[in-house]
Amino acid sequence: MTALTANLIEIFSAIQGEGINVGTRQIFVRFGGCDLRCHYCDSEHTWTKQPTCSIEQTPGQRDFTTHDNPIESSQLLTWIKQQNQPHLHDSISITGGEPLLHAPFLAQWLPQVKELTQIPIYLETGGHRPKQLVQVLPYLDLVGMDIKLPSVSGETHWEEHREFLQLCKAAGVEVFVKIIISQTTDSEELRQAAQLVAAVSDRIIIFLQPMTALAQPHTNPALTAPTPEQVLTWQAVMKEYLPQIRVIPQTHKMIGQL
Repeated sequence: MTALTANLIEIFSAIQGEGINVGTRQIFVRFGGCDLRCHYCDSEHTWTKQPTCSIEQTPGQRDFTTHDNPIESSQLLTWIKQQNQPHLHDSISITGGEPLLHAPFLAQWLPQVKELTQIPIYLETGGHRPKQLVQVLPYLDLVGMDIKLPSVSGETHWEEHREFLQLCKAAGVEVFVKIIISQTTDSEELRQAAQLVAAVSDRIIIFLQPMTALAQPHTNPALTAPTPEQVLTWQAVMKEYLPQIRVIPQTHKMIGQL
């Protein structure tokens, strides 16, 4: 099999601050490149492929070294082995950018990293590339999928989100949904999101992630945090359709892990 390469942004060890894995320790593998331009994005540096990547040498110590892109799968395995100290990490986060832009690479590499580490694989994704998801689903243990509200993100991908969730359910892969909310959020879009998820499974958890001052800077400074009254109202609207609607901001930024 011909070895493929991928463009990386960074590899590091940290505490997960979002979604169902909040508070757990993960190895983060951040891939470069994104085909979305969400208004609230606080990681604009991941939008394009970078000439170099930063690799942490000691888990959690931020002792990064710089390496040229693209990276071969064997080299990436070596770096993961270096990070994977006994009993330290709960899972490996495959993130970006949009990691599914690297689906052929992931389909080849993920079985190898699972065999090497014996720890779960968690995919963080915009949830808008179902065809690429199919290539990697057999190797995933958990998927965290964004629903992009047009009123907040400027993106519209309802049908792709629906197909994405259906694929996860059919494959028996656990999935949860994250939705960024701001003062501009359209409550009818939240209702639509809840209905979309409920039509797939009422066991899927939705995390509402309010924008906060800690989430800035982002690409549209005009976006501001929702009021407590807005959040309570929106949660109640969505709970008409799903039992599990949780409100959690970016907790990693609260403890200085930016």
